[in-house]
Amino acid sequence: MTQLALVIDLNVCVGCSACVTSCKEWNTSGEAGPMTDYNAYSRDPTGTFFNRVQTFEIGEFPNTQTVHFPKSCLHCEDPPCVPVCPTGASYKREEDGIVLVDYDKCVGCKYCSWACPYGAREIDENQRVMKKCTLCVDRIYDTSLPEARRKPSCALACPTGARLFGDVHDESSEVSNAIRDEGGYQLMPEWGTNPANHYLPRRKQRVQIQEEDLKRIDNPLKDENFTKPGADDATLEDSSWI
Repeated sequence: MTQLALVIDLNVCVGCSACVTSCKEWNTSGEAGPMTDYNAYSRDPTGTFFNRVQTFEIGEFPNTQTVHFPKSCLHCEDPPCVPVCPTGASYKREEDGIVLVDYDKCVGCKYCSWACPYGAREIDENQRVMKKCTLCVDRIYDTSLPEARRKPSCALACPTGARLFGDVHDESSEVSNAIRDEGGYQLMPEWGTNPANHYLPRRKQRVQIQEEDLKRIDNPLKDENFTKPGADDATLEDSSWI
């Protein structure tokens, strides 16, 4: 079975948010849009995003570092958001593993957002339906585009090449090679309701991120969860680290 996904290299992500703005531009005018914003330039703006980058400073002065953590739907192999949907609006495609929302069936109950371990579902305040990353499904299958351009807009916009796109079940694909690369990437652990295999990279100095941390809207990373600079990397091989 094909499982399309993004692999993100946190070691080269610079937090520029080019992926965020590119995603917003493509999808708000595409099949998955609009992505409603209210009071965009006020003190209390609201808006719908498929992709966000959260940036945190961790450690204690002078030994600090900045972590850029991209946050979007990971298109789980066993998505917990799908079975909780009372109308069947949330579904996983058999042909490519992409998780989508049928807006015509969605009633905006937010059950899927409560089930998502990563907080990747957002409600559109205008349409009152739940929205999420589609892996730019309307773009990656558009045969009018050159094959090299049939990628999610975030991957095309990334200036450092931190975002890779492909089939993680294809052993010859770029993303599979990246995951297998020694010291490069590893599978995320299975959290909570078994969101199954999620693909994000391993950092050389790893950041331990708990499920409850990802659900918080404020700074979710606590100092005691991070390795101090100079820590022996060989002691941090447990799969609960990225």
